[in-house]
Amino acid sequence: MPSYLTPGVYVEEVQSGARPIEGVGTAVAAFVGFAETGPFHQPTLVTNWDQYVQTFGTFTADTYLTHAVYGFFANGGGAAYIVRIGGPAQGASASTAPGAVGQAPAPVALGGFLVSAKSGTSADLSVEIADPEGDSPPEDRFRLLVRQAGKVVETYDVSTRKNVKGYLVTQARDSKLIQVAEQPGTAQSRPEKQTVALAPATGAPGSGVARLDASEYVGDAAARTGFGGLESIDEITMVAVPDLMSAFQRGEIDAEGVKTVQLAVISHCEQMGDRVAVLDTPPGMNAQQVRNWRNDEAGYDSRYATLYYPWVKVFDPAAGRNSLVPPSGHVAGVWARSDGERGVHKAPANEVIRGAVDLEIRLSKGEQDLLNPIGVNCVRAFPGRGIRIWGARTLSSDPAWRYLNVRRLFNYLEESILLGTQWVVFEPNDDRLWSSIRRNVTAFLTEEWRRGALFGRTAEEAFYVRCDRSNNPQESIDLGQVVCEIGVAPVKPAEFVVFRLAQFSDSTSLIDE
Repeated sequence: MPSYLTPGVYVEEVQSGARPIEGVGTAVAAFVGFAETGPFHQPTLVTNWDQYVQTFGTFTADTYLTHAVYGFFANGGGAAYIVRIGGPAQGASASTAPGAVGQAPAPVALGGFLVSAKSGTSADLSVEIADPEGDSPPEDRFRLLVRQAGKVVETYDVSTRKNVKGYLVTQARDSKLIQVAEQPGTAQSRPEKQTVALAPATGAPGSGVARLDASEYVGDAAARTGFGGLESIDEITMVAVPDLMSAFQRGEIDAEGVKTVQLAVISHCEQMGDRVAVLDTPPGMNAQQVRNWRNDEAGYDSRYATLYYPWVKVFDPAAGRNSLVPPSGHVAGVWARSDGERGVHKAPANEVIRGAVDLEIRLSKGEQDLLNPIGVNCVRAFPGRGIRIWGARTLSSDPAWRYLNVRRLFNYLEESILLGTQWVVFEPNDDRLWSSIRRNVTAFLTEEWRRGALFGRTAEEAFYVRCDRSNNPQESIDLGQVVCEIGVAPVKPAEFVVFRLAQFSDSTSLIDE
């Protein structure tokens, strides 16, 4: 208490005791895969499609990360962390790292820049450094000409200065043939006039790699690579690895490696406790094969994982035609859209997948009868209703955690309460503290019940909060512990809607009259 020594009027600010709990975000995705540009192994936040293209480039043949991210944003996603794999670890050179994916074999150093051919380009590619147009141009300006088979196909008027619009690295992002990066440890300067041939990079990301080890995906928590790099980011709520299947198709990783990586994704989500894995089935399987694969080879049992089948067909700008891609990216976008429109308590199913023009296989009801009980969420095409997600289950055998929306609702409630009660630490452990905890948690859960997230006609039926002497005895107080017991009744989806119809006669009503 302050000491008052001089007569007068004094104003004090005091705590009201009300510290409302705010709901956390539920729709932040993480994608691990191959990209044509961008930093390796470092989780990078992107909040829209244009930002992704500026950092990681556009569609590349035989890879699925870019398709997944595009599908995520097209279906309502708002924020995603991208982990580009297949290249050097942090601090290593992209040109010398073994197994560098999607990079030119030997980038050319020009004035402190590394210039290389993009993946998929043909041979006979070169760049020419020329003087810029105009009289007395600035010293940092020059012209970069890209030649293919001796013919100039791209021209850029660029600068070596980072803070100007024409910076070389920025301008080269629009190129379909070359990519440019800063040379580590070297100052950027205007290159001398010359013409330099570029080594071809004819393969897709991952080509030329005899075996892409599963550890590339799993990564290292200490080095912040792979899944390990996602451990320090609390806001992530869903994790997808779409390019696991592209590596499998190219033979860079075998079936055992696919299982290893998917188990690692599940383990990561279980360890973090606040996110769910969005898994894809291998391509080219029919319903019976998926059932066998799910039961025998990939007998996953986790309440922190989901599995979607079949693949979806979308337009592929890199190929100029419709192509099949794993559904995980589009599904993650649907989750985000459903969260925004209805809330995390709503099962993200019976929702249209935007951008999907067809499916790898059109499932019948009988085929889904084989898959739904074992936790395979099917994507179905319905006449006049489009292509929709037609399943909302986890891969858990526990009936309490069967439904995806229940798992994600608990993640949301747990994280919100955890962050909203940090002020409790080191407060006096007495009845007043317990009363404040009960009041704040009750207010938060009451609001969630009003939104339809909890089951019950009244708030008392929907949840309870116990934090008093009954669960905080003196022994717990002496140990510095505060125990708050919370029970909630989550809403579960109407998965099977049954209408019972019967014939009846109005003779009874006539007799009554």
